[in-house]
Amino acid sequence: MALVTWTPKMSVGIAKFDKQHQGLFDIMNQLHEGMLQGRGKEVLGSAITNLAQYTKVHFGEEEAILRLHHYPRLDEHLKLHETFRHKVADLDAQFRAGTAAMAVSTLDFLRDWLSKHILVVDAQYKEFLASKGVQ
Repeated sequence: MALVTWTPKMSVGIAKFDKQHQGLFDIMNQLHEGMLQGRGKEVLGSAITNLAQYTKVHFGEEEAILRLHHYPRLDEHLKLHETFRHKVADLDAQFRAGTAAMAVSTLDFLRDWLSKHILVVDAQYKEFLASKGVQ
């Protein structure tokens, strides 16, 4: 059972980015499913690895498009991405240290990220990039 489901309302108007955002939902749902099955700690390592890969690929592509089109809120957006990167690195360090109950805190962090970043912050560039012809 999925914890969150991507809907077209969440679209940022760029197919590649929507697909990548759906990938973040998949990571969160896989972690949630593992927790429901009592395998939270087991699936947490792969979730963190996938998050790290997500930041490299998605953030890199998104930042490149925003730079190319001189997005006026670029600096603010980059700071939020950097905060996410640091959080993922911190989660990885905690996981390697064996911190208890980390699956729950990671899931809470991802849910918060989805609601605040993708649905609010990324939505801010939707019209701007559409006006530049980016799809």
